[in-house]
Amino acid sequence: QVQLVESGGGLVQAGGSLRLSCAASGSIFSFNTMAWYRQAPGKQRDLVATIASGGTTTYADSVKGRFTISRDNAQNTVYLQMNSLKPEDTAVYYCNRAFGAKVPWGRGTQVTVSS
Repeated sequence: QVQLVESGGGLVQAGGSLRLSCAASGSIFSFNTMAWYRQAPGKQRDLVATIASGGTTTYADSVKGRFTISRDNAQNTVYLQMNSLKPEDTAVYYCNRAFGAKVPWGRGTQVTVSS
């Protein structure tokens, strides 16, 4: 059973930082481009950042320059370093494959940014 477990969220003031982690089972991680997504209340789930197995990254315009995605292939973990957080970053953050059929979504991790 493939599992995704996100962690690291919390409550932070605007301008603060958080580091999210996503632990994935090896069967999905090793050869897949991974991604972070987020879903704010009442809104659709949006793509935030992607990272290929070789390390190439992409970012949504709204987080470019503030967020950094990285991965540790040995630990089957993908990270999202979030700096200069804004209230509009408030959402539940999830990880999953970037392309193709998604594996079952994890529970996500809540990020709340106060103004």
